Amino acid sequence: MGPVPRTLELFYDVLSPYSWLGFEVLCRYKNIWNINLQLRPSLIAGIMKDSGNQPPALLPRKAQYLKNDVRLLGQHVQVPMQFPKDFFSVILEKGSLSAMRFLTAVSMEHPGMLEKVSRELWMRVWSRDEDITEPQSILAAAEKAGMPSEQARGLLEKISTPKVKNKLKETTEAACKYGAFGLPVTVAHLDNQTHMLFGSDRMELLAHLLGEKWMGPVPPATNARL
Repeated sequence: MGPVPRTLELFYDVLSPYSWLGFEVLCRYKNIWNINLQLRPSLIAGIMKDSGNQPPALLPRKAQYLKNDVRLLGQHVQVPMQFPKDFFSVILEKGSLSAMRFLTAVSMEHPGMLEKVSRELWMRVWSRDEDITEPQSILAAAEKAGMPSEQARGLLEKISTPKVKNKLKETTEAACKYGAFGLPVTVAHLDNQTHMLFGSDRMELLAHLLGEKWMGPVPPATNARL
């Protein structure tokens, strides 16, 4: 038997473009590095509120930088990113509560589908500028990910239940306890120590902590085009 896989937790929200970048990179490396990747749907609005942080887009200079940064990073990481036309409405008004509750329900009942459904929700909001708040939008993402329609509808009916709402709250609070002030957050559990890394640009440092080789955001073993 080989060494036991190290556990990594990825806390993310599909409203966060940087979460998508970190998500894709870790999904590419999970079979290259000796890791057990645990996906943790969280609510970025809750983390912002708890930490006293604010969305970077509220500062005009940061907002302008963000547009170019996301575009270039998407090209670099080979993730098909497009800025939503009505960015402030998508991010600050509509939010992601229903989508993240749905992903929480997926993680609880069909964890094997979580990666694919998460990706399809990111594709809607950050690639095709489509809605992720309406029930039909969420169902469309789930079905495109390969989830049977009846199964998706069953999960959607549960997103307002105390069980699902409390689970999302608990996961968000767990991220806060690790020190999160935004997303994505990667938490590595190594040798009885916990390391919290913020952002999608700390993967080289993560490789150092793991004692693994960093081969860039698109490792040779993968064909990253989505």
